[in-house]
Order: sequence, then structure tokens, then C-alpha cells
Amino acid sequence: MVFGFGKSAPAHKEVSAQQLHDMIAAGEALVVDVREVNEFEEGHIPGAVNMPLSSFQASKLPDAGSKTLVLNCLGGKRSGMALDKCATAQASVDTHLAGGFGAWASAGLPVER
Repeated sequence: MVFGFGKSAPAHKEVSAQQLHDMIAAGEALVVDVREVNEFEEGHIPGAVNMPLSSFQASKLPDAGSKTLVLNCLGGKRSGMALDKCATAQASVDTHLAGGFGAWASAGLPVER
């Protein structure tokens, strides 16, 4: 058995759907959705910015000012991959939505189309 396989990157911070909802309501978070354009158009977190993982560049992330930049995808895998790209680019983004948009929708939180 190989220990540590796939664990070379530091752990990413996660926020729950309810925590993110509260952060957005308080003006404390900017959401970047890394799903593809067609997925984003089918429904996304209100106010989210779409930056598909297929063309994701940490250097192109919007300036969140004093807000926390939170990445999301459908289930958490692609946002984690985008966070890895941020770490490689030494961007200070390290937070994503636990369970992704699926968790957000399952929690009955608002969806923008």
C-alpha cells in the first residue's frame, strides 16, 4: 500500500453550502464557478462568475477585493483541480464549496438561470 498518494498538494479549505450562502448575504464572498458554460447556464449560485476549468487560468481570476474568493463546480472535484492550479500559480485562492453546486441545490438555496 502506498501512503500519501495523491496527497502532495495542501488540503483545500471547504465551506458548506449554508456557510457560503451566509458569506454571500454578508457581502463576504465572491463565487467563481468552474463548470463549463452550458452547465453554468442551466443554473448557478446567484452572482457567480463563470470560469470553466477547461480554460481556467489563476491569473485571470477576478479581483475579489476584501471578499473571500470561493470556487465551485458540480460536486467538488473540478473546483479542487482549479485550486491546485491556483496553488501552482501561487494565487492566494484556497477555498471551495464542499459538495459543489449539487450540495447548494440540495440545500434548497437560490439558483440563478
